[in-house]
Amino acid sequence: MEPVQPSEGWGVLHLFYRVDRARAESDPRAGKRVLDAVRSLEADDHQALLFAVLGHKADLGVMALGPDLARLHAFQQELAYAPLVLGDSYVSLTERSEYTSTEDDERARLATEEGLTGPAQDARVAVWHERMEHYLEQRLHPVLPLRKAICFYPMSKRRTPAANWYSLSFDERRLLMAGHARVGRSYAGRVLQLITGSTGLDDWEWGVTLLADDPVALKEIVYEMRFDPVSADYAEFGPFVTGLLSEPPEALRRVGL
Repeated sequence: MEPVQPSEGWGVLHLFYRVDRARAESDPRAGKRVLDAVRSLEADDHQALLFAVLGHKADLGVMALGPDLARLHAFQQELAYAPLVLGDSYVSLTERSEYTSTEDDERARLATEEGLTGPAQDARVAVWHERMEHYLEQRLHPVLPLRKAICFYPMSKRRTPAANWYSLSFDERRLLMAGHARVGRSYAGRVLQLITGSTGLDDWEWGVTLLADDPVALKEIVYEMRFDPVSADYAEFGPFVTGLLSEPPEALRRVGL
């Protein structure tokens, strides 16, 4: 199939499977089929995370991402040959935030908050550019670490008469998102957050993937953010799926493959 590559960002595919126990017991190569598909995907410069799902919503979770949607679809089809029954899925794209600060914003901040102008300001802006390049690269082309726990949920912004996010001006939305982002940054090092866009691609507007070694951190970040006006007044949340991340062979062993 011809590649289907977004003009910016990568495709992200969350897949949630039930294990067909009868097929798995009769197919001694069941786990190897999945491992072969994962290794083939990774050889094509894509990533796949496998996790054993806690609770009743699925047995095995797979998060795959990379530059080619056609390759992600081929990976999905390869998994169909394993004794897995696809129960739910989510499609999104990595994206930059429309509320990201600009160079003019940073220069204004440096002048107002720190009194910096001229060469001193230029030097700080150069450092800011380097930091922003790294930040945008991680948002658009993330390399996800293997943490111990993962949580995924979709979300949208409300469009009710009393709280319509899309009726707010850009400046109002940007100010609210700045406060929301400060809460997220306070969890740096404890929680890795990947926000992916799905407007026009799936049923919700964003997909949120959280990775952490301590499951408590997953609970705390979502709880604290719910007091922020962006969540308290304007956010709608879909179902949450939580799992235990591990290397693919171990994840498959945990679910009986």
